[in-house]
Amino acid sequence: MTDNLIHGIYREGEPIQDTAAPKGPIESRWTRHKFETKLVNPANRRKLDVIIVGTGLAGGAAAATLGEAGYNVKAFCYQDSPRRAHSIAAQGGINAAKNYKEDGDSVYRLFYDTVKGGDYRSRESNVYRLAEVSASIIDQCVAQGVPFAREYGGLLDNRSFGGVQVSRTFYARGQTGQQLLIGAYQALERQVAAGSVRQFTRHEMVELIVVDGRARGIIARDMVTGELETHLADAVVLASGGYGNVFFLSTNAMGCNVTATWRAHRKGALFANPCYTQIHPTCIPQHGDKQSKLTLMSESLRNDGRIWVPKRAEDCDKDPRQIAEEDRDYYLERIYPSFGNLVPRDIASRQAKNMCDEGRGVGPAIAEIGPDGQERQVRRGVYLDFAEAISRLGKDAVSAKYGNLFDMYERITGDNPYETPMRIYPAVHYTMGGLWVDYDLQSNIPGLFVAGEANFSDHGANRLGASALMQGLSDGYFVLPNTIRDYLAAGPFPKVDADDSAVAEAERSVRDRIQHFLTINGTRSVDSFHRALGSIMWEYCGMSRTEEGLKKAIGMIRDLRAEFWRDVRVLGEGDRLNQELEKAGRVADFLELGELMCIDALHRRESCGGHFREESQTEEGEALRHDDEFAYVGAWEWGGENGAPTLHKEDLVYEFIELKQRSYK
Repeated sequence: MTDNLIHGIYREGEPIQDTAAPKGPIESRWTRHKFETKLVNPANRRKLDVIIVGTGLAGGAAAATLGEAGYNVKAFCYQDSPRRAHSIAAQGGINAAKNYKEDGDSVYRLFYDTVKGGDYRSRESNVYRLAEVSASIIDQCVAQGVPFAREYGGLLDNRSFGGVQVSRTFYARGQTGQQLLIGAYQALERQVAAGSVRQFTRHEMVELIVVDGRARGIIARDMVTGELETHLADAVVLASGGYGNVFFLSTNAMGCNVTATWRAHRKGALFANPCYTQIHPTCIPQHGDKQSKLTLMSESLRNDGRIWVPKRAEDCDKDPRQIAEEDRDYYLERIYPSFGNLVPRDIASRQAKNMCDEGRGVGPAIAEIGPDGQERQVRRGVYLDFAEAISRLGKDAVSAKYGNLFDMYERITGDNPYETPMRIYPAVHYTMGGLWVDYDLQSNIPGLFVAGEANFSDHGANRLGASALMQGLSDGYFVLPNTIRDYLAAGPFPKVDADDSAVAEAERSVRDRIQHFLTINGTRSVDSFHRALGSIMWEYCGMSRTEEGLKKAIGMIRDLRAEFWRDVRVLGEGDRLNQELEKAGRVADFLELGELMCIDALHRRESCGGHFREESQTEEGEALRHDDEFAYVGAWEWGGENGAPTLHKEDLVYEFIELKQRSYK
């Protein structure tokens, strides 16, 4: 039937609610909720099995904590070591409401900044819990030996990040993610040595097992031998990160993918707010059409670097050091005097695009398809200049803060940022959408929990800088261990046999899928399809979106997906190491996800955070929300093969923060 299709593309279903969310004063909700959750006595914990997919900050911390508590944990990662999880790439810092600078910070202010930064599209209860737990994260990490930067007197140092006017970001030079991951990794390996955690490296989850409506295990592929393995448990935790690589070019590691969460979505898990993509303003610009990855320069650089472009287009070819001060446009400082270069990422990114669209971008011109469908040459870069900071602080002081980032920039570009301004431009970085979860981090599939970037819960339509590490460790160390026990208290659940019909069907579907990939024998590589999908996504569902463009993109993605399934060429065999086969499965899922992202962006006829609809903007070109129509979470139900997805709305209710248009001026 098509009579109830909206735009001929999707349906609207029944609204949903977060029935696990507590009520009452927001300051006491989490404390009371922890008390009200059921307990599992130590003897019973030894009888309960938990599978965790992903060993970054969220997954690694959860595995270590649940192992320490006495559960039997299996931890899976596709890398050769948990230490290679993409959490390692988060350079700038981690937020916490410690108020060490005595500059007015508090749990409530962190809560407020995060909700406002997310453009009022996140849950109040979840965000307040995140802010409340943040201080404990720092204490935990210091106890683990994480080498946070310190002031002369030995106290932990802080710096500012975008979207705030206080200093609350703890950091370890430009290696914060790496150092935090080492801390979580050490805690995880301690449990591996103790026998409470079994570690499966070079294993990729390729299917979720659902038995009698509950998540009971996964099918994993040994990426070295090609063997398919069935792993069963009482609960499954997905902590597999975000889906930014749907754009092909992003700051994500090239192995990052959506497969774990997408296979769960196809089994019935709702996917929430997929169109909310964060474009990071501080990346090294693309240098050619053969590039396969973009490099992030930490947002921390915006503390001391000043962003500008020439006032006149004719100056864009000049050496920036030869452009006089009066001929420079420090546009963020001009447009947003209160926050300056520390406006949130979505705002900084859009303004960089605006400057380049005006013809004032810098760097080499690259080919781009314009709105008229014609190829044009455009300069996609703005300057990030440290001359004033070096003059004020001295080169040694700047090097102490950012030296490794400066070295990385010089190795990649050949330019010395101590002598000439960096060139930066926005790139896909983080995804705020993910599997829908309730307050307990449980999806709508009982027994399936989702942590970190893999869920949608905390950041609304835009994530403030230094909040990803905060959420990952909050979910892993403090939230999930306190909420999953409420579910596990009903266990141990009836044992599932490996020959159960649901298990056998899951394994059969994986084998059929692999065999299909290997027998298509087409003419195009997997990467060529991925690159084509990325081009569509960036052009029509990237930094700005329109109704016309999104409808066009949906048709283009459907055509590309049909071509993929009849003309992709996957060489090699399935029962051994085969990286093309791995990529084929991931790209197949990206093709389905990309369509849903465009559908979600099409249905949300407003601008908010990282989702900018050109039809909905203020006279000054800022994002214009429509709270009367769209103050809800958009949670999508899988519509089946070639079927229409169904939208379920979860209304967002604000009791403690006033809904208003964001202003950083």
